[in-house]
Amino acid sequence: MDRLDDLALFLKVLDQGSITAAARALDLSPAVASQRLARLEKELGVRLLHRTTRQLHPTPEGLALAEQGRGLVEDLDALVSGLRQAGTGVGGTLRVTTSATFGRLYLSPLLPEFLALHPAVRVSVDLNDRVVDLVTAGFDLAIRIGALDDSTMVARKLAPNRRVLVASPDYLKRRGAPQVPADLASHDCLLLTGAQGRQDEWRLSDGQGGETTVRVHGRIESNFGELLRDAAVAGMGIALHATWHVAEDLRAGRLVEVLPDYPLATTGVWAVMPQRRLVPPRVRAFVEFLGERFGENPIWDKGL
Repeated sequence: MDRLDDLALFLKVLDQGSITAAARALDLSPAVASQRLARLEKELGVRLLHRTTRQLHPTPEGLALAEQGRGLVEDLDALVSGLRQAGTGVGGTLRVTTSATFGRLYLSPLLPEFLALHPAVRVSVDLNDRVVDLVTAGFDLAIRIGALDDSTMVARKLAPNRRVLVASPDYLKRRGAPQVPADLASHDCLLLTGAQGRQDEWRLSDGQGGETTVRVHGRIESNFGELLRDAAVAGMGIALHATWHVAEDLRAGRLVEVLPDYPLATTGVWAVMPQRRLVPPRVRAFVEFLGERFGENPIWDKGL
C-alpha cells in the first residue's frame, strides 16, 4: 500500500502543481511529501519530476506513470470505499460540478433529500459555467447540458434538454411574431457567446422533416444565459433557451414560445464521469438518484 500511497501523492503533486499544495491537500508536511516522492523515484529507478525554484515539470517517465497509474489509484479508492461501505451504505465526499444556473435551480433543491438518504455522504458542489477537466480538478462527476464532445468521459443521460425560441409579449406586439424561420433574420435576437464563439446561426426544423439554418443578429450578446433571459423578459428581443432555464417565465406568461411549429433539436442533460473500471458507490448512488428525479419528463417541462 505504501507504493500506491506514494503514487497517489505523485498524482496529487501533478494536479496541484506543487509539493506544498499536494501535501496540504493530503494533510502531510511538505518535508514528508518530498521524502515519499524521493522514495518512489528510488524504488522505480527513474526521475519523475524536474524541480526548479518555481515550478515542477513531469519527466517523460513521470508522464507515463501518471497516465497508467491514475486508473490504478482510482480503482483502489473505489474498491476500498465499496468494501468499507458494504455494511453501512454509501459514504465519502462527492465532488460535483455543473452550470451555475442549472445547479441553483434544479440540483440545489434535491441535495437535502439525497443527503437524508445517505447520511454518510458529504457533498462539494462547484457551480461554474466553464467546462473543467474532471480528472485534473478532482471531480467525481459533472452535470453537463447539450451535445457532448469529450469521448474520454463516461456519460449517462439524465433528461432531455428541449430548447425553444422565446420572446416577451411586448416585443412580439411591437415587432410582430415571426411566421417562418427566415423571418428571424429581420428581428433583434439575443446571442450567447462562449468557447465556441458567437452562436449566431440558429438551426430549426424546416417543417418538412429537414433542418434550416438562419443567421441572426442583435444588439445584445453575452456569455451568461441569465442576462439574455432578463433581456428577453424586458422585451429586448428573441432568445434561444433551454426550457429548464425559462420554464417559470413561460408558465407565468412573461415569455412566450416563438415559432413552435419549427422546433430546435433536443439535446440532453448528462451525468459525465471519468472513465474508471470501478465507479465509487457515492457517484453511482447520486447518478441513479438524479436519473429517477429528472427522467424523460423532467419537472421543468411539466405543464408547458
